[in-house]
Amino acid sequence: MENIDVAGLSESQAQFAIPAVRERRTRTLKHGDTFAMFDNNGDVISAPGSPEGIFHRDTRHLSHLTLSIDGQRPILLSSTLRDDNGALICDLTNPDLHQGDHLALEHDLIHLRRLKFLWKSASFERLAVRNFSERRERIKIRIDFAADFADLFEVRGSRRERRGTYHPTQVHSDFVVMSYTGLDERRRETQLRFAPEPTRLERDCAIFELDLEPHERASIFIEIRCENVSLNAPPWKLFFSSLRDARRDLRASAARAAAVETSNDIFNEVMCRSVADLYMLTTNLPEGPYPYAGIPWFSTVFGRDALITALQTLWLDPAIARGVLVYLAANQATAIDAAADGEPGKILHEARRGEMAELGEVPFRRYYGSVDSTPLFVMLAGAYLERTGDVAALRTLWPYVEAALNWIDVYGDRDGDGFVEYGRKTEEGLINQGWKDSHDSVFHADGTLAQGPIALVEVQGYVYAAKRAAALVARRLGLADRAAKLDLEADKLRAKFETCFWDDDLGTYVLALDGDKRPCRVRTSNAGHTLFTGIASPSRAPQIVRALTDSASFSGWGIRTVSAGEARYNPMSYHNGSVWPHDNALVALGFARYGFGAEVTKVLKGLFEASIYIDLRRLPELFCGFARVRRQGPTFYPVACSPQAWAATAPLALLAACLGLSFDPQGRTVIFNRPHLPEFLEEVKLYGLSLGDARMDIQLRRTGTDVAVNVLSRTGEIWATTIS
Repeated sequence: MENIDVAGLSESQAQFAIPAVRERRTRTLKHGDTFAMFDNNGDVISAPGSPEGIFHRDTRHLSHLTLSIDGQRPILLSSTLRDDNGALICDLTNPDLHQGDHLALEHDLIHLRRLKFLWKSASFERLAVRNFSERRERIKIRIDFAADFADLFEVRGSRRERRGTYHPTQVHSDFVVMSYTGLDERRRETQLRFAPEPTRLERDCAIFELDLEPHERASIFIEIRCENVSLNAPPWKLFFSSLRDARRDLRASAARAAAVETSNDIFNEVMCRSVADLYMLTTNLPEGPYPYAGIPWFSTVFGRDALITALQTLWLDPAIARGVLVYLAANQATAIDAAADGEPGKILHEARRGEMAELGEVPFRRYYGSVDSTPLFVMLAGAYLERTGDVAALRTLWPYVEAALNWIDVYGDRDGDGFVEYGRKTEEGLINQGWKDSHDSVFHADGTLAQGPIALVEVQGYVYAAKRAAALVARRLGLADRAAKLDLEADKLRAKFETCFWDDDLGTYVLALDGDKRPCRVRTSNAGHTLFTGIASPSRAPQIVRALTDSASFSGWGIRTVSAGEARYNPMSYHNGSVWPHDNALVALGFARYGFGAEVTKVLKGLFEASIYIDLRRLPELFCGFARVRRQGPTFYPVACSPQAWAATAPLALLAACLGLSFDPQGRTVIFNRPHLPEFLEEVKLYGLSLGDARMDIQLRRTGTDVAVNVLSRTGEIWATTIS
């Protein structure tokens, strides 16, 4: 990772100049297009490069918010998120408070509890203050605030020569309005309302003077809006009605999903947080539910991330997959656009709505620079049909699937050699356009960077799986000739792939072919995706599995992106030796596909044991690839996003891989193919597994080396079967 401008290099990398998110131990909330990052006290501390604040549509609408009591920062007692991520609760108390040399108030006598949540582009807070002193106390609560209206890319480190116009703050008796008009001529506002009316309200602070008898309570309500909305109800009333609506919304989303309960309490916490993070990150767009990629840098639509997240959660909640497919179809490229790396049929990489994107200062307003989103889109379409049997949805999506297949054949295969390659069309685009999109992530055995156009190993697997998936859909739609042609194309690709990508000396597939068709002879986790997609030869699968699970590749916590000993291996790098949970989950799904159940449980065990050392049991975007040391936890990556959608859902996918879970909607059957349970799980219960309107509760229990499957209850026509 380098301290450079964002544009032109990896979209996924943040800057070392920015204080590490993990160092700050931030607390995160999100709803819709708004997210907030607070410190443990519930404050937003403004500092150069700080990622804290309240952000709405890629703009920071609040850059500073601090609470003080008689001029002193309160002492932190505890800080936690609700299990469903619905609210942040911070318990604070007063330090020793002096008036001159006199101790006016001893510490730990005033209790302050902050409850904060987001709902519909607004942050709501109730500050409850209680006096535990034996006498009446007069205290002053001060809340300082500021809004810099910085674009998200500025917060990440991009430098701008010019900015828009800041307007004078409007100060009223109980609210203030801060505003800014950007160079895109759009006015952005932040409104802060208070109840009760502050003793004094200024353009940058609100002061409340409280007189509290012993054990008396007082409440202060703070409402921070990122959109200009006319409101009649007072902040305290909106706080309670919005809290009710936010919790109902979370419950309604989670009600769609199957539930998991196991014999291991810590693993239950991991599952609970995974599901909570999934639904916090999922935004209800007009096209349906769509998981935004991650916080803080990627709280927006990403194609690849959402497609993989949807694949990992298909068994849990197929509605997410449908929402992703419909949205990406609606935003599929229809013309050549060099600045956006767009071509007809290509699937979106990301969309941004901030000032810099609107002005073209960064190329990501609607950007198509990912080589894998398009085949992943087709893969998900087929997987959704296999999971749900929803032929009507696929009939509607079929023209977009065909357009994606056309992109693969016409634009994706740049030189007509049968492989899909990438290369940016302008200097502002991403250099590397696979999921490992760092500028140095594709290289040769001697460490020299590969020159494009580059054909990545996993992308050929995605294309193979896309052709198979499209053939399946075509058959269900009655297009037998089209299905036969797609299957023939997949067979042809698989044969050529084996010839060009296999390396006997490595004992696995090479990372990529460069622009001169020279193989990048490097052992990486990318090869594991060939198992996930099914393009790998069954006869070579044992060698691939061994290469991915030996000590050079498996750190003890998970599979490294690059094997130790390779020229660019660095366990502290973003893509060249780190451990990514989603990458591990996809590889483990491949292990399961080829019958390597013990290796699946090895991956699940490693990531689960890593989660024991992680705050909130929340797997981050990635962590460092250092070898596991006894009685020590994993080494964290300083600027990993957390939560990150495809990391949050990795444990869900890993559990499904262990259970060999699949669905036959035509036969109304849930299938468990050679299920395995790791040693730390004696029992797993799945509640609400669905096929259409039918639902079923299942118990899986380890008996020696086998797993027994029992139906606990069912509603409607739905069955379970085990393949041993």
